[in-house]
Amino acid sequence: MTMFDLTGRVAVVTGGNGGIGLGIAQALASSGCNVSIWGRNAEKNKAAAASMAAGPGKVDTRICDVTSPASVAEAMKATLDTFGRVDGCFANAGIGGGGRKPFIERSEEEWRTMFATNLDGVFHAFQAAAKHMTARAEAGDPFGRLVATSSLASLFGTARNEHYAATKAAINALCRALAVELARYGVTANAILPGWIKSDMTAGIMDNEKFVANVMPRIPVRRFGEPSDFGGIAVYLMSKASSYHTADCFVIDGGYTAF
Repeated sequence: MTMFDLTGRVAVVTGGNGGIGLGIAQALASSGCNVSIWGRNAEKNKAAAASMAAGPGKVDTRICDVTSPASVAEAMKATLDTFGRVDGCFANAGIGGGGRKPFIERSEEEWRTMFATNLDGVFHAFQAAAKHMTARAEAGDPFGRLVATSSLASLFGTARNEHYAATKAAINALCRALAVELARYGVTANAILPGWIKSDMTAGIMDNEKFVANVMPRIPVRRFGEPSDFGGIAVYLMSKASSYHTADCFVIDGGYTAF
């Protein structure tokens, strides 16, 4: 994928200190984009920033709980104080399936926790970014990119992880709705859907030879995707070239990317 020059742009990456989020942050910084990483873990934030220190883009980190509107508002204010603007928001925070419990045995607390972490985090980060982007557009500078990390489960479902699939499907719907609502401000909205991705979070699974043998035949290109695959899409989506590409789901399934 062509890498675009994003010099001068500023992007927020929530959960950008590991796995897919880190791949996105690194690709953006390498393309000249200034990056503000929002994460709960100060040490991981610090390590992520250090991994991008040699790139042309400036990297800033913020302690932020994306499930808290107050924490997000504080992080956005600090980011704007540092960079003066935010051009893109990549909402990557979330949690996985949360166990293989049947739907009829799922507790209220488990259901609410999944929604709060996966869906509320995207809502709060997107709302804070959109308020800034639309205000800037009304002042004569129309540009903004909202991108959420969803899941293939949002398209195909998943047995015993239905509450996880529901949150990811809601994220896809939110992106489509925002694409319509914010188009007049020059703001686009998209979702990226991971398939089988190699990262620090999935290392244990990838070491399981039986799992790999079962999954590999289902992957068209016979390889697991890498966090850098997401980075290429992130750079594209931050560029002007992607202005016509909104409300789409960018699917990565074992390295196979379908636009």
